[in-house]
Amino acid sequence: MKIKIPSVSIDTDKLIKRCGYAELRRRTGEISYVRRLRGYQFPRFHIYIENGFFNLHLDQKAPIYQGVSAHSGEYDGEILEKEKERIKEIIKEFQTS
Repeated sequence: MKIKIPSVSIDTDKLIKRCGYAELRRRTGEISYVRRLRGYQFPRFHIYIENGFFNLHLDQKAPIYQGVSAHSGEYDGEILEKEKERIKEIIKEFQTS
């Protein structure tokens, strides 16, 4: 699920952290951001910043095989719609135009 990033007064890294997300850096150097739904590692919201968009999905559980990035993820649905709206409300606080 994609969320357009409008013109904002802070950089996107700080913006997504203001939304409650923590940085997740892989061994490959790839950076993404996660927010847990509960106190456990999974399920969690997972965001990549790509070409002016937050690309959001829900990780239900960790990848099963070491070295494989495939996982049990959801890319649409009510819980993702609610998270998208929550993020958009926070973005409004920093929007410049």
